[in-house]
Amino acid sequence: MKRSLLQIAVLTLLMPFANLAMADVAPADHRQKISDQAWEQNLRKPNFQDKEIIEGAAQNVLELKAPYTAEDATIVPISIHTKIDQTPDRYIKKMHVFVDKNPLPLVGVFEYTPDSGKADLAMRIRVDTFSYVRAVAELNTGELYMAKSFVRAKGACSAPPPASMEDSKKLLGQMKMKVVGNVALGEPNLMQVKVRHPNITGMAPLKIGSHVIPPAFYMNTFEVSYNDKPVVKALLTFSISMDPALRFYFKPEEEGVVTIKGTDTKNNAFSDTYEVKLSS
Repeated sequence: MKRSLLQIAVLTLLMPFANLAMADVAPADHRQKISDQAWEQNLRKPNFQDKEIIEGAAQNVLELKAPYTAEDATIVPISIHTKIDQTPDRYIKKMHVFVDKNPLPLVGVFEYTPDSGKADLAMRIRVDTFSYVRAVAELNTGELYMAKSFVRAKGACSAPPPASMEDSKKLLGQMKMKVVGNVALGEPNLMQVKVRHPNITGMAPLKIGSHVIPPAFYMNTFEVSYNDKPVVKALLTFSISMDPALRFYFKPEEEGVVTIKGTDTKNNAFSDTYEVKLSS
């Protein structure tokens, strides 16, 4: 069957777009392999030695959710959902979060206690290039479980900061916190916290066109207690987004006070409290 000149012209115009579509699939698959290689070569052994890490269909302990394509690489929302209760006999002791291809792959290490109720976690992170985000749960029994999610993003760690960074500097350490929903005693309660902090990576100029790159300056510890009992404690890096926003659980047995403390790389210390009461 002969094609008309118009059909041939249309096909000729469409061919580059078809090639682009095919190229967009192949590089993503290739980048996933590169990310896995970075994990195996640079991160797995230094952090976990030769310990077995159970992942994929073989594990049913945690799930990591992240957008496949990031709308803004500097504030990529991720959430980690756990499927075991935090009991004294068996609980998630630590949650390690990585972005394989970030300049600083470790996002943070979060330490939990049975008083957390759940080891679920949500936050906003920086993703510098196409990479897997990984969560490795370490149980008090020594077991290790991993979940991962691939994110397409570009340039988060070297991007100039938004204008709102000046507000974050002025309001350094100020917090907003609340319990999501009504307080339920004896049950895991979800709490969200936002801490004002510029979280400067040390890899980006303060404004477009500038060649001046300020040193890294970021929130490096985060600690939560309830009625003076530890709930979660974290070591953080600049892979956390500006103005860190985190969601976590705690398990109150009675009314009381949540205390949150933090520090940064300039030895600033800040804290705030939140009174937990039953709804009348």
